[in-house]
Amino acid sequence: MTKFLLPLITALIAAPALAPLNAQPVDGGHARVELISERETAIPGETVWFGLSFEMDDEWHIYWKNAGDAGIPPRAYWDDQTTVEAEAIGDIDWPLPELLPVVEGEIMDYGYSGEIVLPFPVEVPAGATGPIRLGGEIDYLICKDICIPESVDVEVVMDVGAEQVPDRENGARIADALADVPVEFTGDTALTAEGESWVLSASGGALAGVSGDTRFFPDGHEIVHAAPQPATFGEQGIAIELTPVRAGMPEALTGVIRVAMAGGDPVAVRISASEADVLSGTSGLGSSDGNAAKSGGGAGGLTSSSGGAGGGLNLFILIGSALLGGLILNLMPCVLPVLSIKAIGMVQVAASGERSELRKHGLWYTAGVLISFAATGLAFIALRAAGQFVSLGFQLQYPAVVAALALIMVVIGLWLLGVVNFGTSVQNVGSGLAGRQGSAGAFFTGVLAAVVGAPCVGPFVVGALGAVLNEPWPVVMAVFLMLGLGLALPFLVLSYVPGLHKSLPKPGLWMERLKQAFAFPMFLTAAWLVTVLGNHPAAGATAFGAVILAFGIWLVSVAGGRLRTGLVTLGAGFALIGIVWPVASGLQDAPSASGTPASYAAAYEPEPWSPTRVEELLGEGRGIFVDFTASWCATCQVNKRTTLKRDDVLQAMEDANVTFLVADFTRPNDEISDELKRRGSPGVPMYLLYAPGEPEPEILPTLLNAGMLKRKLEAF
Repeated sequence: MTKFLLPLITALIAAPALAPLNAQPVDGGHARVELISERETAIPGETVWFGLSFEMDDEWHIYWKNAGDAGIPPRAYWDDQTTVEAEAIGDIDWPLPELLPVVEGEIMDYGYSGEIVLPFPVEVPAGATGPIRLGGEIDYLICKDICIPESVDVEVVMDVGAEQVPDRENGARIADALADVPVEFTGDTALTAEGESWVLSASGGALAGVSGDTRFFPDGHEIVHAAPQPATFGEQGIAIELTPVRAGMPEALTGVIRVAMAGGDPVAVRISASEADVLSGTSGLGSSDGNAAKSGGGAGGLTSSSGGAGGGLNLFILIGSALLGGLILNLMPCVLPVLSIKAIGMVQVAASGERSELRKHGLWYTAGVLISFAATGLAFIALRAAGQFVSLGFQLQYPAVVAALALIMVVIGLWLLGVVNFGTSVQNVGSGLAGRQGSAGAFFTGVLAAVVGAPCVGPFVVGALGAVLNEPWPVVMAVFLMLGLGLALPFLVLSYVPGLHKSLPKPGLWMERLKQAFAFPMFLTAAWLVTVLGNHPAAGATAFGAVILAFGIWLVSVAGGRLRTGLVTLGAGFALIGIVWPVASGLQDAPSASGTPASYAAAYEPEPWSPTRVEELLGEGRGIFVDFTASWCATCQVNKRTTLKRDDVLQAMEDANVTFLVADFTRPNDEISDELKRRGSPGVPMYLLYAPGEPEPEILPTLLNAGMLKRKLEAF
């Protein structure tokens, strides 16, 4: 037995030490990541190619060195156990990326799907006498309909000896990746201003005589990534029409030109172009060439399966996402109390055994929801037509709307507590109205569910709403109506599916207790909405108005005898004052939205953001972190608590000489709207990180992580 056990124990003890030599891919969630090398054994002093291998789930993608309008590329953070100096580890040689259209014609990204190896060189120490280890944390953003930051720990150990021993399988994978890296262009280039466009022309070298579907992938953000890129071809080369982000020519425009040749591998070259006349023999644009062939250009070339609402199937996917988002709204805390009102009403109707009445309830409730969402969609379209940038949660930028919502929450809370019974009061008005009470109540509940669901819309339907920010109005209305249908669907199904209503519980005391319990979430919602108003005059007016409103409702509810008419009139007067005063205050001009929210820690007080301030700080050579936020944005508040208000994060900013700027979008602000639109963001949050002296920022994920942010700051 000892004869067998001893080798087994020895193998088990040695296994951990040998594991890195044959490291397995690490599953980060939606990608398997592996650190590979072209050698099993290297010789001292030579340069060896390593690679970060990504195997992604279907329809998920990661990003190129320039992610485009949104996203961040993978980053490696080598650990202290790495036995190679940081200076000996080279940068990634990026293979040719794919186009990743997010919103057709509006938001374009660049990246990779399926499988990709990102190669980089490592110089083996000249004095190495034993194995060397390379390991650390790989951070990457991986996206499908949503984007998720993932992180994995990888490592590889490579022997160092007198003779090279190749790793044939991994060496072939790295060689294939290097073959896809664009080569340096050996011909001439020029960048020419033509009206509001630029013409990038390239003559000679690998581009002489080529034609095919063409795309320019820029290293920076000088051009509109989603704009079409029509190309023309001449005997000597190619010319591509580009749309600049702003006026003024750069010192040099760098990036990759890719021409997809029919029936062959694409031609991909890395170029750098400075201002000059259009090169002859490349194009009919700005030259006398008459024999130039025109390319379709456009979005062109290698595309992913994702896209905007322009295609038929994509439109159906978008509408389906909106329907799913509406269904999810039924589970949100701000909607549940209102849905309890509807559920209690349906329990009462179902107990009566009148199926026709139950169906009527379902239809009227659905009508109330759909009309509310249609009204929101029309407001969305009207504001956009007026030239205003409309973002997610735009309703809550208007203090009058917020004040009205807060007061509605107070009234509903009082009703749920039983302070006033609207049903009894209304029924006493007249028998005719009483006959319609059930339908009117169902309709009002549908309206209310849609209205109070506004604060919950953003985090769950950001994909659907973000994708239609600039779509034609029929698409916008279709998405808003499908959101409403999703919210109403459970009760509509309950009303119409035969026998399903029998599963509802019987009426009883539990209904009254549940109704009263749900009053408190309504009061909490009202309190939160008041905090959204911040230092606006409507904030205090809403709080006092709520008290006056409650007092007026109480007077109406206790009125009796000969004093009834007087008390009802007096109570109605108080209630009217309680509503009109805060709403009118909300219509006043809001204070400047450029101020810094008071919710940040005072230890490292941020400054208000403005484009001018950004230019000043860049001129001083400082780094900049910009938080585009709003008090009504739930994700923004989560990021503040988990990351941006942490002492260690704020200290890291101070140590890195990074200025913290805040763009507060709680109320409409044209400069912030323009910046969000320019960066391709459908709303807040958005986070920009400028390295010292770099004019273009890195766009960080919308869900921040303290460790990730500190590592980026420490790299400055």
